[in-house]
Amino acid sequence: MSFKKQLAKIFEHKIGYHEPDRILIFIIFSIVVFGLISLSSASSVVAYDKFGDAYYYFKHQLFGLALGTAAFAAFSRIDYRLWRKFAFWFLIASVALLLLVFIPGLSAHYGKARSWINVFGFSLQPSEFVKLSFLLYLAAWLEARKKSLGEVSRGIGPFVAVLGLIAFLMILQPDIGTLSIVALTSLIVYFVGGGKIRHLLVIGLLGILAMVAMVQVKEYQRNRFKCLLDPGYDSRGVCYQVNQSLIAVGTGGIFGRGLGASRQKYMYLPEVSGDSIFAIIAEEFGFLICIGLLFAFLVFFYRGYILAKKAPDDFGRILAIGIVSWIAIQALVNIGGIINLIPMTGVPLPFISYGGSAIMSALAACGILVNISRQTRRT
Repeated sequence: MSFKKQLAKIFEHKIGYHEPDRILIFIIFSIVVFGLISLSSASSVVAYDKFGDAYYYFKHQLFGLALGTAAFAAFSRIDYRLWRKFAFWFLIASVALLLLVFIPGLSAHYGKARSWINVFGFSLQPSEFVKLSFLLYLAAWLEARKKSLGEVSRGIGPFVAVLGLIAFLMILQPDIGTLSIVALTSLIVYFVGGGKIRHLLVIGLLGILAMVAMVQVKEYQRNRFKCLLDPGYDSRGVCYQVNQSLIAVGTGGIFGRGLGASRQKYMYLPEVSGDSIFAIIAEEFGFLICIGLLFAFLVFFYRGYILAKKAPDDFGRILAIGIVSWIAIQALVNIGGIINLIPMTGVPLPFISYGGSAIMSALAACGILVNISRQTRRT
């Protein structure tokens, strides 16, 4: 086969391609642009204090966004079915990425977690890429075993084994926030791929038992639940971030203080550029804009759900549901932690929080979603 034909096979020179879902693309990049505006304001004070440049985080986010946009463009044109052939290698890559953080000299520690690595002066969070690589493996695996998922030896057994391996490596870091996203997304795609509800109930029960055990062993995890039940338990200690987040959200009111007018970003609220950025958004933009942001994520999920229904095969259907579920769940987990509906987990707000690894992974996944939209069945 000639090189030209090989390219045609990989890229979009195929019968059945049509225009992508432009509403989906508009929603994705609307959130991204809003995120850049929010980040430039939320991070300005801490950036100036640490680096003497109020736009330090904003500039670095632009670099990650450029790489993410390039990944989006490439993945949107590569036939998503190509990834099916590399399913096993995506599993190997997922395990390898999670093992990188334990290599001395490569691993980078931030607080209690060692979820990052340093590569040529750049910090990367491997678990962000595992969200996509493990999903690609699961989608191909579920498609291949659709008729045998009811069997313990060929269905639920191997599924629990591989998910347990990924979970074990994330717990060692520890990165419970990312684990919750991966686990919930995996359960959803297992069900969509043909898994039995009774199996999901068993896995859910095991997960709850594991969580209870972890809370008993890890004091910082136990404190997060205490802060959930009573934010005043230790407002100047372990519950400080929760309390400051609630203050930011509450003082924003209906219309907000105005862009750049946040008070909590002046060293009161930790992680204003990362997992706490929604609190600054609520303070500066107010309740109405926050509802609009939630609506944008809801539309994103809905468009992905429609794509999944019209996908040309099970692989595309499972992938589409998996990608939009991952983004939507992560957004809900982040926002839920900020307003104290669930314990804080430290996961970033998709497309908005500072972090090159997160935005590159999310945009690459959205590129695959757009490629699926190019091949949906016409009705």
